[in-house]
Amino acid sequence: MTTPPAEPDVNRRIFRDSAIVCALLAVAALAVWPRSWAAAGGVMAGGALMGVSAWAIQRAVDAVLGAGPGRKPGTWVLVKFFTRHAILAAAAYGIMVRLHLDPVGMLVGVSSLVLAAGVEVIRRLQRVS
Repeated sequence: MTTPPAEPDVNRRIFRDSAIVCALLAVAALAVWPRSWAAAGGVMAGGALMGVSAWAIQRAVDAVLGAGPGRKPGTWVLVKFFTRHAILAAAAYGIMVRLHLDPVGMLVGVSSLVLAAGVEVIRRLQRVS
């Protein structure tokens, strides 16, 4: 059994699917807790945090791979990476403490990337068989 060649737009499809999954999960949170916008807002905020984090990780990986073989990436790559994640931690604090959004909803929103990656794996398995 051979695997199909990698498609260049897999990342774009996973990010698109994670946005769709996050929106569906926010609607589901509203359906379960109709009088509370905190859960749905937490899901959407978690999805936004996940999107920014995935973007930061992708930029760091691209910078490291773009350095070329035998060349070290600059220390600014690490500084940018950790600074972006420190900002994300401060944003998560602000979302939970200042905006009073549901932390469980945030965890659900962050997990939308994992669900979207699972959908992509199922798509690949269906193409192979």
